[in-house]
Amino acid sequence: MPVNDLYKSLAVGYGTTLSVIAIVFYVLLVIAEWKIFTKAGEHGWACLIPIYNVYVMFRVIYGSGLKFLLLLVPVLNIVVGIAMWIRLAQAFGKGMGFAILTLFFPNICTLILGFGSDEYEGPIRSFI
Repeated sequence: MPVNDLYKSLAVGYGTTLSVIAIVFYVLLVIAEWKIFTKAGEHGWACLIPIYNVYVMFRVIYGSGLKFLLLLVPVLNIVVGIAMWIRLAQAFGKGMGFAILTLFFPNICTLILGFGSDEYEGPIRSFI
């Protein structure tokens, strides 16, 4: 087997392995978000529909889904996005340490909230 064929085989194997890992991780994230929604009393299937899932997430976090429109305002969307992750942690009774952790590792914290035994405490009432 020539060297070029060996490199091509390794590249294909490496790419396939990474693709399978990414798909498995994505499926786990969808299941975790589904569980987050059901813990909050929402329909789990809402996590599958783009834009609507953000609306439902804001309804879970704030009690009003229309606040997700603030994400359309430039610069304010950064503040609202940061507040969203912090409020999600607080809606499940997590402290500020976990809330800050969600800013840097949102996917891992989504898995923790979805598959963990944390109870939904209700929406957080505030402007942002």
